[in-house]
Amino acid sequence: MRDYNKQKLLSKEYKNITEVSEEIINLKAILNLPKGTEVFLSDIHGEYAPFTHILNNGAGIIRSKIDEIFENQTTEKERNMLATLIYYPEEKLKIIKEETKENLDEWYTITLYRLVEVARKVSSKYTRSKVWKSIKNEFAYIIDELLHAQINSEKDKVYYYKQIIKTIIELGQADSFIIAISELIKQMAVDHLHVIGDIFDRGRYPNLVIEKLMNFHSLDIQWGNHDILWMGATLGNQACIATVVRNSARYNNIGTLEDAYGINIRPLSTFAQEAYKNDNCEKFLPKEFDYNKYDNSDRKLIAKIHKAITIIQFKLEGQMIKKHPEYNLNDRLLLDKMDLKKGFVLIDGKKYEINDTNFPTINQENPYELTSKEKEVMDRLTESFIHSPSLNNHINFLFSKGEMYTVFNNNLLFHGCIPMNEDGTFKKVQFLGKELAGKAYFDEINEAVNKAYMTKQEELIDIMWFLWLSPESPFFGKDKMATFESYFVKDAKAHKENKNPYYTLSEDEKYCNKILKEFGLEDEDSRIVNGHIPVKVKDGESPIKANGKLLIIDGGLSKPYQKTTGIAGYTLIYNSYGLLLTAHEPFTSTEDAIINETDIHSTKQIVEKVERKKIADTDIGKKLEGQIQDLNKLLEAYKTGKIKQEE
Repeated sequence: MRDYNKQKLLSKEYKNITEVSEEIINLKAILNLPKGTEVFLSDIHGEYAPFTHILNNGAGIIRSKIDEIFENQTTEKERNMLATLIYYPEEKLKIIKEETKENLDEWYTITLYRLVEVARKVSSKYTRSKVWKSIKNEFAYIIDELLHAQINSEKDKVYYYKQIIKTIIELGQADSFIIAISELIKQMAVDHLHVIGDIFDRGRYPNLVIEKLMNFHSLDIQWGNHDILWMGATLGNQACIATVVRNSARYNNIGTLEDAYGINIRPLSTFAQEAYKNDNCEKFLPKEFDYNKYDNSDRKLIAKIHKAITIIQFKLEGQMIKKHPEYNLNDRLLLDKMDLKKGFVLIDGKKYEINDTNFPTINQENPYELTSKEKEVMDRLTESFIHSPSLNNHINFLFSKGEMYTVFNNNLLFHGCIPMNEDGTFKKVQFLGKELAGKAYFDEINEAVNKAYMTKQEELIDIMWFLWLSPESPFFGKDKMATFESYFVKDAKAHKENKNPYYTLSEDEKYCNKILKEFGLEDEDSRIVNGHIPVKVKDGESPIKANGKLLIIDGGLSKPYQKTTGIAGYTLIYNSYGLLLTAHEPFTSTEDAIINETDIHSTKQIVEKVERKKIADTDIGKKLEGQIQDLNKLLEAYKTGKIKQEE
């Protein structure tokens, strides 16, 4: 009966034997096309310029196609120009038109021919229907004709092709056409994008990164710890809000809060100047990088804001710990362990000298209580976060497109770790009244986060803060978040955060296979793709671990990490020929890329080379196989008269 109902439903779309047969033929043909190219990125951390460049150059795919087609026909300079034109068509056209005034029509003709060749190359693995649907501009019909004209075999087609190009130029539409076909090339180069966490914090343009992702044609997102923090802040958790503001002050990104999201920092600024007017807050001066070094922002004021919100954060965290004893975070209650007269703090029963004793807002009798002015500051900040239209729009996107983990084409994608014990067993965690481990724990977190968003229940929203810093959180994966120690304890040994055993065990193929099996992946070519922990390439560390079963792609796209890693991020590419890991050198600037036609210099490493994979070998292929089975049943129903055809 169930099959009959499904066939009746399908019969409304495919009304007779001919229509069913045509669709079966179409789907079987699609199964034999090469699989689309997947690109994996992690830990973007608001670095909009290099992130955009990687998307624009298709993680290096576009330049490789240009070289394949034109290496023996053009100079490297010409290929550089063509690549840059595709990456940044509007900006590059302005420069070229200023430099090429006399022979512009000739340049247009040559360039249009070359762009069509590149577009034909990158779209060759897709059906004509898919390419057509991807052209979202007024040139759809013309681009479709140019891509599929057989110019090498039919004389009439050659004239037809040339006339189209000539007319585009004569009508003054060359610029618009170049922009349109460049966008198609970029879309066809990357079939699907995976973002494995941490869009927010450190870099100053997470808003622009999200806007870019919102307009990307096909993607999935796995939440990172910094994403969860911002999600909790937007839902109104004050400990999350204070932490977001502290991170922004630390990296001199207050402007992101104010300009991108309209968060009102003025009450905090006024309070900080008053409360810490006699404190130079030298240890709270913001970090400087090339993009903020020469900002006009008052670094001394930022330092006061930074210290003020840090103390507020520790107070709010203390309140959260007391509110939720089930979080098992009592060891993080440190404000009440300070002796400001003697200048030490007691941590795990050991005395440590502190480097700052000027805490005018801390009441030693009740150190976790906010002063009336601190409470007012937090209430104003909370209102700003909850009611920011642009922030809510972006966070809504993260909730709708993101999840705890993704299983895609035999790859398990997640940001942090699977909490494990030293003996290699999955750690059992008490979470919302349940004892959970492994996949069950991940699934419960995923459900709780989505429920927090839908219901706005305070208990569930508080979970977002737990996920940010708990040793039992898969997002964090360390024995403690030593924020207090890093600010106030002189002894660097106290700053150490020990990683969960996962990070050692996962370098062993045996444990990777155990994790993969836990998530239903037992194929020989299945693997884990991870972010979160930067790979220290300069120290000889490899991102390929456990005989290729684990790939870590956080290589330092964020500038603050690049001194540690020695590179500027990894991109993983999974195309029909296998897996390719690309290590990027630091990106100079978008302006330099456009004017001087510089690309991100990358080093490629083959992870796995296979016989060319087809769509039949992918998750989409499995769905198509299921559709074919259903259509075959409908075809049989038509042939036997079980269901009547429509003419």
